[in-house]
Amino acid sequence: MNIPSPRPPAPRPMDAPPEPDRDLTPEEFAVFRRFLLDSSGILLGEHKQYLVRNRLSGVLRGGRYAGLGEFIAALGAGTVAPALKTRVIDAMTTNETFWFRETPHFDELRDVLLPAWMAVLGGTVRIWSAACSTGQEPYSISLCVEEFLRGRPALGARPVRILGTDISELALAEASRASYGDLALSRGLDPKLRERYFVAVGEKWRPRPEITARVGFQPYNLLASYAPLGKFDLIFCRNVLIYFPDDIKRNILTRLAGALNPGGHLFLSSTESLPPEVDGYKTVRGKYCRYYRADH
Repeated sequence: MNIPSPRPPAPRPMDAPPEPDRDLTPEEFAVFRRFLLDSSGILLGEHKQYLVRNRLSGVLRGGRYAGLGEFIAALGAGTVAPALKTRVIDAMTTNETFWFRETPHFDELRDVLLPAWMAVLGGTVRIWSAACSTGQEPYSISLCVEEFLRGRPALGARPVRILGTDISELALAEASRASYGDLALSRGLDPKLRERYFVAVGEKWRPRPEITARVGFQPYNLLASYAPLGKFDLIFCRNVLIYFPDDIKRNILTRLAGALNPGGHLFLSSTESLPPEVDGYKTVRGKYCRYYRADH
């Protein structure tokens, strides 16, 4: 759908009253959907005008724009400052996550993949947690690695490095702080692991240094090239492709195959599968779950 770019809004007088809250017009909603798709790959569902209005209200509060109409026109015209665009994407991003989400994936990593990797002499094992949100997934991976190494001689074990990326810089800031309250820890974390690998800091809990040391974070847009990230032995890309239209989803999956080392693996969520048009993978029927191996 071709959406004409609106003209940049004329500056409003400093004493002009702010625009009252109102629903988006169909034209404004179309402009915002196009902005979000082009900037993040996220295809906002139809009839989500209320979601845009609610989530952008905080972004607009105290700013230079009179209201949603003026702001969306500026987004469409490309005159919004990059930092404010980032805040918009942060506001529209869903950061739903918890510890050890889909346990069979972590069982497969601990009992199947890690033993195979450690049995082969080589360099660093690299794992990418794409769309990692506030960090529970990459830290769960690190906990899994630590549990595998526990009771085994560390001498000679290959180092593991985990990269967490997300388009939301706010989520990544929280992930980097690695400070979680009781409610966040209660979502999927075994109390035994909490006792073994977390320390209390005030009213929050932090993973121990051996867990955080192998995890790093950086902002990254899945629409960008993956070449700067290097190659990986395993990629977690779960519960994020559902927000992309089919053509972008196929493109991302094809490029993820190129980001895997030969024989590397891809974990999608249990409710996702590879579209038949996507090449470069073979399906693996693992001990605990289904996943995909790079076929190159």
